[in-house]
Amino acid sequence: MPQERPRYQERPSRLPGAVVWTWDAPEGPPPAPRSVLPDGCMDLIWTGGRIVVAGPDTHAFQVEPQNRASCAAIRLAPGTAPVLLGVPAHELRDHRADLADLWPSATVRRLTNRIDEASDPAAALEHFTLDRIADTGPPDPRTVAVAEGLRRGRTVAATAAEAGLGARQLHRRSLAAFGYGPKTLARILRLQRALELIRTGLPYAEAACAAGCTDQAHLAREMRDLAGTTLGAYFGAAAANSETPHPSGSRTTA
Repeated sequence: MPQERPRYQERPSRLPGAVVWTWDAPEGPPPAPRSVLPDGCMDLIWTGGRIVVAGPDTHAFQVEPQNRASCAAIRLAPGTAPVLLGVPAHELRDHRADLADLWPSATVRRLTNRIDEASDPAAALEHFTLDRIADTGPPDPRTVAVAEGLRRGRTVAATAAEAGLGARQLHRRSLAAFGYGPKTLARILRLQRALELIRTGLPYAEAACAAGCTDQAHLAREMRDLAGTTLGAYFGAAAANSETPHPSGSRTTA
């Protein structure tokens, strides 16, 4: 028998740091609710006549079964979406907003129609983001440096110094670019590093230390605070339903 096509698929985008992903809603009973973990990213999500912006999360976002329609999306690296959208990230923190609420309705309608009619909606959405970034220009290099430094596990102080930013400047720029301050972004990226390491087979305690936590208990507290669950429950659910390879999950609309 032919192998069933995975419902969730992703690939690297031609836009640096971005990921294009798709979700095909299954036939029959709706899937179980799923939590999307914070990852510092923002997504543009198309689903049949609608484009939604998934803002930066500070806690796990619950995707209910009735909202899991088929969609195509692009997950943008931290700091990219505010430049593309012309909207500070903190205004979209912990929100899912229709693009029509942020941009002129006629502009959004033309874009949505173009993607609706495309043979490959994911490619059409990616093409739009590439054109848009070409017009707006890329994110501030210092913003990119901050995100990269924190992703690599650098301290906030060291990252600020390397980017040539004072504490207040760094906090103000972080709110606009990432949706929250640098300490929160650092915690979120550290949790994601730990989850990636655990996915490779590393034991919890070793992954915690390698990611920058003081010990496994520290990682467990971060998991509860940011994800609202335990490591065991999170990976148990992932094993039971392996449709989503990315640690943060697919941000289907709500």
